[in-house]
Amino acid sequence: MKDRSTLIIDGKALAAKIRGEVASECAALSGEGRRRPKLCVIIAGDNQASKVYVRNKRKACEDCGIDSVTVELGADVTREELFSVIDKMNSDCEVDGILVQLPLPGGIDEKEIILRISPDKDVDCFHPVNVGRVYTGDPVFLPCTPAGIIELLKFAGVEISGAKCVVVGRSNIVGKPVAALLLSENGTVTVAHSRTKDLKSVTSEADILIAAIGKAKFFTAEYVKPGAAVIDVGMDRDEEGKLCGDVDFDGVFGICGAITPVPGGVGPMTVAMLMKNTLKAYKLHEG
Repeated sequence: MKDRSTLIIDGKALAAKIRGEVASECAALSGEGRRRPKLCVIIAGDNQASKVYVRNKRKACEDCGIDSVTVELGADVTREELFSVIDKMNSDCEVDGILVQLPLPGGIDEKEIILRISPDKDVDCFHPVNVGRVYTGDPVFLPCTPAGIIELLKFAGVEISGAKCVVVGRSNIVGKPVAALLLSENGTVTVAHSRTKDLKSVTSEADILIAAIGKAKFFTAEYVKPGAAVIDVGMDRDEEGKLCGDVDFDGVFGICGAITPVPGGVGPMTVAMLMKNTLKAYKLHEG
């Protein structure tokens, strides 16, 4: 029964605020005559979605006062050629962050590529060293999308400490790390997935529901506890080809207490947190 007002959590507004803070710090550095932070993005192949993401990151760098370089490689790139580019960027003292845009062309082991990036330049927080530090509560960088989710919850005034948090999805990029960050904020965390029995009964008890499975409008009203905060990480297309999330936004609106829209929710935060990580890497390198 829809008898509640639902807060739409504006990811664009929060991302703009964070990017503005990064831009202010970068401007201050330039005013002191210091070099600007620098991000290197490596893209291989012809994945159109990846090209869009890379353009968005380049534009964010421009807006924040961060120098950026994009290395574009063909779909026939070899593992050794990728290693060579990464090694060059690892040894360049003016490059603070290195990001390899995924997915990579077939035949290349993504794990090997991630391992090649120096942990102190791993602004995506994919390297096992940085992942381990997140899980042990001593992070250098925070994974961009999960960190953005935590910021969105705080921005909306959602109390994480003591809350029942259900994360649906167990990917290394979102599901697992966001569970770790919720735990570090004293949430009581359950990770559900494709093998979870009676998923509706699990999610309908959640004070905070994180949906990250990549299935358009999968989470309908019966999955959501009245008053819950719902974070939709999905980026899907509905039957009409329109962009949507994993949550049936119209169906749960008025039931949940707060919800992120798609687009305009989690997506902008991912890029904003990348800018924040790049600035942090710069500070580490400059002492």
